[in-house]
Amino acid sequence: MSKLLIVGTVAFDAIETPFGKTDKILGGAATYIGLSAANFNIPSAIVSVVGEDFPEEYLTMLQKKNIDTSAIEVVKGGKTFFWSGRYHNDLNSRDTLDTQLNVLADFNPVVPNDYKDAEIVMLGNLHPLVQLSVLKQMSSKPKLAVLDTMNFWMDNALEDLMKVIAEVDVITINDEEARQLSGEYSLVKAARAIAKMGPKYVVIKKGEHGALLFHNEQIFFAPALPLEEVFDPTGAGDTFAGGFTGYIAKTGDISFENMKKAIIHASNLASFCVEKFGTERMESLQREEVQKRLQQFRELTQFEIELS
Repeated sequence: MSKLLIVGTVAFDAIETPFGKTDKILGGAATYIGLSAANFNIPSAIVSVVGEDFPEEYLTMLQKKNIDTSAIEVVKGGKTFFWSGRYHNDLNSRDTLDTQLNVLADFNPVVPNDYKDAEIVMLGNLHPLVQLSVLKQMSSKPKLAVLDTMNFWMDNALEDLMKVIAEVDVITINDEEARQLSGEYSLVKAARAIAKMGPKYVVIKKGEHGALLFHNEQIFFAPALPLEEVFDPTGAGDTFAGGFTGYIAKTGDISFENMKKAIIHASNLASFCVEKFGTERMESLQREEVQKRLQQFRELTQFEIELS
């Protein structure tokens, strides 16, 4: 079992989908990553920043999930990062209604001493220089450094993004972002081009159409479980990242074969996240539910075929 260091936002979201809307609720990339990884009962810590307006009960909830919150800085008199968005009917596209950086604008992450030797580091979506500063604070090179990013940084901080991409082992992005970063339409060519930038493994998320894992000439595809109801896709990608890194931290195995299993666990956990607004589903998730749905994944993908 390995220690998992998680860096990212702990935030407030206000979400509107065709199925309803919320006022301010708990959100943030690091929150979803942490709640997802917690399903593997591993030691983990979140490095983030919140304002004085952030409820203590949220920190207590994370602590009860065995997540170390001592590196979540609380800025006295500050306000927590806030994002508001409205999803379209297909739930694949959305409009940002409001973004308030607040305390995140001056965030300088400080890695706790107990996690400077963490074997697995998950760099959640943040400014690339913030992600890079975390890697520089590690006392030893992580066994696996995983990067999540988005098109906003490709548009506004590409030079800095390329620096951090060169330092990580795995990058997770969606298909649209992979095409933008690589300049290639084919996802196979896109993954090959991105791998030349530094990462040994490239994970391309395709939302309701599953995820692809690339390593050298090897490719693995994991489907997304067809769901009857999807209420809120916010945080699904971060939940995926938490499942991926959580499983690898649990097993301590960074081989391609084990990453294939990690992708399935990641897709499985992400399928729960979308069933309710915000973090609600991930907070109440039980081990029995996870195991039952893993069996569904197995039945979805298993078949026998005779090759003549």
